[in-house]
Amino acid sequence: MINNRVCGLLGLARRAGKISFGTEACMQDIQKNKIKALIIATDAAERTKMSFNKICNSKKIPIFEILNIDEISNSIGQSNKAVIGIRDVNFSNEIIKIINGGEAIG
Repeated sequence: MINNRVCGLLGLARRAGKISFGTEACMQDIQKNKIKALIIATDAAERTKMSFNKICNSKKIPIFEILNIDEISNSIGQSNKAVIGIRDVNFSNEIIKIINGGEAIG
């Protein structure tokens, strides 16, 4: 249930141009302080998880390990994406609220 709502919001954010996806794009946007929250797939490589956890913790960016690669990829209409960075503060707040058990607006 939570996954469906998060996927729906990720799809909206993708259409609005408010996300970065893929390890390279997300890493660049983290360096430029554009990312407000990060979602990494549960089945992503351990090395990828460790490197994103390290940089997100140092920059105080909330990071969530939910969804799998297929769910993330399908929600944004791409293939084989394990990392999504949310660049919009409103989308990130709503996704965080859903993950923490709250309700999304709408």
